[in-house]
Amino acid sequence: MKSRPAAIAFIFVTVMLDMLALGLIAPVLPKLILNFLSGSATSAANWLGVFGTVFALMQFFFSPVLGVLSDKFGRRPVILLSNLGLGLDYIVMALSPTIGWLFLGRIISGITASSIPTAMAYIADVVPKEKRASAFGMIGVAFGLGFILGPGIGGPLGDISPRLPFWVAAGFSLVNWLYGYLFVPESLRKEHRKEVTLRRANPIGSLVLLRSHSELWKLATLQFLAYVSHEVFVIWALYAIYRYEWSQTMIGASLAIVGIFTAAISGGLTGRIVAWLGERRTLYIGQFFGAVGMVIAGLARNGIVYMASIPVISMWNISFPAAQGMMTHRVSEREQGELQGAIQSLRSIAFVIGPFLFSGIFAWFINPKHSFHIPGAPYYLAAVLLFTAMLLATRVEQPQFGQPSEKPVEPSEAVPPGGIASGAVAPIADPAEENV
Repeated sequence: MKSRPAAIAFIFVTVMLDMLALGLIAPVLPKLILNFLSGSATSAANWLGVFGTVFALMQFFFSPVLGVLSDKFGRRPVILLSNLGLGLDYIVMALSPTIGWLFLGRIISGITASSIPTAMAYIADVVPKEKRASAFGMIGVAFGLGFILGPGIGGPLGDISPRLPFWVAAGFSLVNWLYGYLFVPESLRKEHRKEVTLRRANPIGSLVLLRSHSELWKLATLQFLAYVSHEVFVIWALYAIYRYEWSQTMIGASLAIVGIFTAAISGGLTGRIVAWLGERRTLYIGQFFGAVGMVIAGLARNGIVYMASIPVISMWNISFPAAQGMMTHRVSEREQGELQGAIQSLRSIAFVIGPFLFSGIFAWFINPKHSFHIPGAPYYLAAVLLFTAMLLATRVEQPQFGQPSEKPVEPSEAVPPGGIASGAVAPIADPAEENV
């Protein structure tokens, strides 16, 4: 089976532009909220919490819906509709006259950003089973690049106008929609499509799929622990300010370093390590590095050691593609969209739980009313969760690839609307939860 370069390029660009667009507005969203609330920092903090929660809830409810729809109607229309909706949504947010309109925009963006599971299902459709972990690793590169470029571009644009990054984000999303509309074929063959049912489309019902196989349930459980652990990074900046008195420049530099290591490890190492060690070993070795890095971050008595934890934690990135690949092997081709929707629901639940958990623990252990003072406690908890996930991973069976993969529809067989064949576009360079 050969993966289609133009299609894989589109998925890479889709994920990168989604992250880039989110990164563009991240530095300016608080400022825009402050403007609506006459500069009240307390009210703005409360609204930011509400915005984050509603975004996670929309992901939780709509990721399985889009996944199931993609199993029925194909990946292409769902991804294109999401890209178009995201672009139009950023325009609504750019024009929003009140915070209520901005809130509505955040709801819509939570729904439309739920296309990433469908993008993952697209990869599962066109990439052979034994190469999926490497392909999912390339998606980590897309996350990293978006994480590097988005805030770096959005910050200066926000200094010109807090609404300008929303317009630029809209432009990126709409250009991506146009590219996909003209050049990208469908990946899901008609004989692999599956009817929509309420059980599969609702977020609780979609999780039933994860219990359909004991190995899949083990993988889902350890991934959930990993997703919760990842949310410790909500305190990254606050922790650095509290413990090391970092400036905004230092915080921004540290986040850029995170993005660089994420992209380099996901794209440069994941495929090689999986080919060398197999997916199961890659999974638990990555979690081991993540846990050790968390301990280093918690113990760090100065900013240099705190920064040194970044490359260690970043090695954790090799485990996410390995887990994704192993999970796709446990379901049929007709259930890849449903699986990715269920995985995204797990992420969304973790996104709701994690920030409250780790910020609450941080506040508790630095409270001067207590006789103890352990600012690194959130990182220690994250390390415990990751060590637990690592132990579970050692009990998961390594998948075997005894049968040849099915042959996908070739690009020449599918001419998208507009009459231009997908093969007309040269592939981009090879580079591709959320991870550090």
